[in-house]
Amino acid sequence: MFKSRRITRRVLLGSLVGLTAALAPTLGAVAQRGTTLNGAGATFPQPLYQRWFSEFGRSSGARVNYQAIGSGGGINQLIAGTVDFAGSDAIMTSAQIQRVGRGVHALPMAGGGVVVTYNLPGVSQPLRLSRDAYSDIFTGQITRWNDAKIASTNPGVNLPNQPIRTVVRADSSGTSFIFSTHLAAVDPYFRGRVGASTTPRWIQGTLRGQGNPGVAATVRRTPYSVGYVEYAYARQNNLPSAVLQNKAGRYITPSLQTFDTGLDSVTLPADFRAAAPDPAGAEAYPIVGYTWLLVYRKYPSADKANAIKALVRYAMNQGQQTAPQLQYVTVPSAVRQRVIQTADSISVGN
Repeated sequence: MFKSRRITRRVLLGSLVGLTAALAPTLGAVAQRGTTLNGAGATFPQPLYQRWFSEFGRSSGARVNYQAIGSGGGINQLIAGTVDFAGSDAIMTSAQIQRVGRGVHALPMAGGGVVVTYNLPGVSQPLRLSRDAYSDIFTGQITRWNDAKIASTNPGVNLPNQPIRTVVRADSSGTSFIFSTHLAAVDPYFRGRVGASTTPRWIQGTLRGQGNPGVAATVRRTPYSVGYVEYAYARQNNLPSAVLQNKAGRYITPSLQTFDTGLDSVTLPADFRAAAPDPAGAEAYPIVGYTWLLVYRKYPSADKANAIKALVRYAMNQGQQTAPQLQYVTVPSAVRQRVIQTADSISVGN
């Protein structure tokens, strides 16, 4: 599966330049110039969305505003009808979908990895963390950096006898959902004590940051701290990312390729809602997920409906070229066609 998917991606990305040129005139015709779309939600894809929405605005004449307030906040605003779309890395539940009178399509835009990042003065090489170790850190069972479970996988590293300061999200977060869903899948104690959620029941004494930027900033300014962020935020802040043990027992460095391999285990169904709690591939990075654009099935005006359709078409074509540049995994080609077809079914109505 990995080989065929990678070949498909390489061929597709090579042909996208021509396809992009062919589609460019269509974008301007479909998205009415001057139309404004307002969205809110996940910080996980914010670096990618910033690029996409800016480039889409230039090519189409439409304007896209996006507030990165966290996946939970985006879902709540979509339910309330105060936005035209939302972003989420957490899978929208059936109960949440039923609360949206105009209906919802959850459209995968890109994939990525959640990394364990840390601030450990005096340690320059990447830490290697076993599944037991990184889970125990976030349940409070490992409290010091020189704990035997950390030391055993980092021979020769002078680990300090310092307390670990864990940093988690303060908001309702899709990144927390991806991270806690993985930990709940690999550790029964974590599943019972903390749980898998956009708002896990973190142990007392944790530091909290607003959004991925807030967690990254808190880790960066707090010696001996550890947190979790989407990979792009660790890179932007020059923070190290731990090498994590996966289901196959291999220690995997986070990278675009290992995220892609992790997402190979996900088969997206008709409604596109699926997760990869614990990828099985030998080279799979263990903590990966998709990020979704949540759009209504109906819009009150043709201008809004057409702008959303054009935005999705842009994201599935030109936008996919940008994704790897920013360390996001592209959506498989067959899924892209389904996403465009689903968006094209959006209608006008209340």
